[in-house]
Amino acid sequence: MSINKKIINLINRFKRRQYIKQYKNKLINRNFTIISSNCNGGFIMNDLGVKFNTPTVNLFLKPKDFNKFLLNFDKYINMDLEEEKVEDLKYPIGKLGDIKIYFQHYKSFEEAKVKWDERKKRVNLDNMFIMSTDRDGCTKEDIIQFDKLPYKNKVIFTHKIYPDIKSTFYIKGFENAGEVGVLPEFRGLTGMRYYDEFDYVKWFNGE
Repeated sequence: MSINKKIINLINRFKRRQYIKQYKNKLINRNFTIISSNCNGGFIMNDLGVKFNTPTVNLFLKPKDFNKFLLNFDKYINMDLEEEKVEDLKYPIGKLGDIKIYFQHYKSFEEAKVKWDERKKRVNLDNMFIMSTDRDGCTKEDIIQFDKLPYKNKVIFTHKIYPDIKSTFYIKGFENAGEVGVLPEFRGLTGMRYYDEFDYVKWFNGE
């Protein structure tokens, strides 16, 4: 990391403290579960200082697999996580039946499995929030199928507006990219992450 980038990160982290304090003070619902297709959920839970009541932390699932996982959640969450052997990959991959899970922030499959098994026991089925993004090969059909999933609290972050799809939330800045970028990244020197455009505290509180 260059010196300039380190300085930018330090400025953003300093500025972010005030936002985090406000978010934490406003949060009423604290015992929730986020089932997230990638790292966004983990970053948000970490920011809010809440427990990881979910196994979907520091990993990602591709859109079709994520939709399938959610459509048959009870079935897949109770399966034993197995290793998927892939050559020349720097991180482990797990599988639940026909679904692949990419543990890109884990050093080994053993570490990933321990965390997955530990955290899946904390899932609060009565207080679940579903979070996805239109990246990793996501198509409009995947977004439509996500919107049809039988969950009250669900959102998919998109790089453009879909006025006809209720669960989408447009994140500005990725219109020409074909997909949303890495949403935990900071937007300029604001101290705000891209996903902060979405009022997730209000969402968790049911407001």
